[in-house]
Amino acid sequence: MEESSTVKQRKPQANDLTGLRCGRLVVQERAGIAKNGNALWRCQCDCGNVCVVNAYSLRTGNTRSCGCLRRENSRQAMYSNPKMRAHIANSHSLFTADGQPVASAYRSSRNHSGVTGVSFNQRTNKWLARLMVHGKYVLMSSFNTIEEAIAARLQAEQAYGIHSYGVSRAIRDQSED
Repeated sequence: MEESSTVKQRKPQANDLTGLRCGRLVVQERAGIAKNGNALWRCQCDCGNVCVVNAYSLRTGNTRSCGCLRRENSRQAMYSNPKMRAHIANSHSLFTADGQPVASAYRSSRNHSGVTGVSFNQRTNKWLARLMVHGKYVLMSSFNTIEEAIAARLQAEQAYGIHSYGVSRAIRDQSED
């Protein structure tokens, strides 16, 4: 007769990271377990902040500060870019005179329709027309043809007094006929 043996599974013990320096962080103590099973550690940042970090992120170097390093790197990149420096502290540069966000006022290189605010949704197989004014969508509709979507976008732009930055003159003249 064979004896059945039960094997107990051991939970892997987390390495003690107390006192370890990872970038700007110094590990102080264990702070629990994350949902994925990784150990969490309370860390003191050189800037004075205390944060709780996943052990895996500490070991791999994905987390090297409480967030202050990212802010400093972003600030440095911003100040070293002359075009960006010209717009610092100028909230008017975020929107056109019409109240349209600058990011959507000009046709992106990713735009394949040729018209700002008009795109094709492959999932629904329809053309979408969008227009945002002062942070709210005033147009968000789908159409069967690109011509219908362009006409809706141009009509909304006229209704809200917005210039057609992303529409070529040929398309604008064609839709007005």
